[in-house]
Parts: sequence; C-alpha cells; structure tokens
Amino acid sequence: MPLEARIRPAAGDPVGALVLLHGRGADEHDLFPLLDLLDPGRRLVGATPRGPLSLPPGGRHWYALGGIPTPDPATFHATYPELTGWLDGFLSEHGLAADRLVLGGFSQGAVMSYAVGLGRGRPRPAALTAFSGFIPRVEGFELDLSHSLPPIAIGHGTLDPVIEVRWGREARQLLEGAGAEVLYRETPMGHSIDPAFARDVARWIEGALPEVPQG
Repeated sequence: MPLEARIRPAAGDPVGALVLLHGRGADEHDLFPLLDLLDPGRRLVGATPRGPLSLPPGGRHWYALGGIPTPDPATFHATYPELTGWLDGFLSEHGLAADRLVLGGFSQGAVMSYAVGLGRGRPRPAALTAFSGFIPRVEGFELDLSHSLPPIAIGHGTLDPVIEVRWGREARQLLEGAGAEVLYRETPMGHSIDPAFARDVARWIEGALPEVPQG
C-alpha cells in the first residue's frame, strides 16, 4: 500500500521539493507547519509522508526500536523501499529530479533521511536536514560516502534525553571527514527542533537549491 502524505503546493511552478519525515509515534501532520518555516516563500512543493508502521505506544513509525544507532533490521528493511518508492514517485509526479530535493526529518525521520539520502545506490538529493537524529547502522544496509555528498544541516539539543547529542556530533564528524559541507548547531534544549536554527536552515536551503535558470 503506498504511503499517505500531506502535500503543500508551491506558490507557483516549484523549483524543487521539500520532504520532511516525522519522528517516532507522530504522523504526517506533525512536521507539516515546518514546511512553511523552512520554505516561507513556497518556492518548493512540500510533503510530509506518514510512516507505514503502527506500533506501541501509538502513532506511526518508520521502524521498530533496536537501540541507537541500530534500528530493528526487519522493519527498517521493510519500510525503506516503501519510502524510496513513494519519494521517487512523488518527484516524478512533479517533474523533478532528485537533485532538486531537500530531504529532512526529526528523530526517526532524521535517521531515515540519512539512509535515503546517503544510501548506496540512491540518487543524491540537493540537501539533507537532520534534527535530533543519528546515522543508522543496520545489518545489510550500506551508506555511500565515497563521492559528491550533498550539503547537510544538523541540529541537536545538548539536553536531549532520547537521542544524546553525541550522535549529532558523531554524524558531523563522519560527514565532514567524508568531505560534506555541514551546517551544525547545538542548542541547550531537549528532544525537539530549535525554531531559531530552523530559520537559519531556511536561508541555507535557499543557497543549496537556487532558482532554475530560464531558457
């Protein structure tokens, strides 16, 4: 069954797409307001898909917990192709290539954004955003950090009790070591998104995804 999603149209012909993936126990409505914060001019067609799994304690999920940084392999490998299939179809429907995509998420959604944006065999997006997440290590899944990494924005709370800030720092170190341009911010807060950093990311997205040349 294809994923359900909320779609936010662009103000005109979209110059790209912005797709945000929610965290554990939330749904497609959770990050929908963040689309306007990250793309206030509505240059991009926006979407917030719903995780395919319904697990305790409720809400929607992208995978079952298996520890950090190891999502449960069975559920991760089941939902990964569902998400990539939906994403590829969404871009095709709007006549956009992967290099016009900004992909991001919060918590589990950040984990899946890393996986989809940096997974071996996947096309590179224009940019990635990861709020309060970690780079997954799953048996049978490989990242490809060998070439042409997209710019990546990482935000993490130093007081996060769910996914400790060291995982954000580890991601930054790994990605910068592989040659990625990383916008990184730590905020003295818990497991949530810093609105001030989100506004900085909005300006960063404008630079990462410029207007399409005419003619």
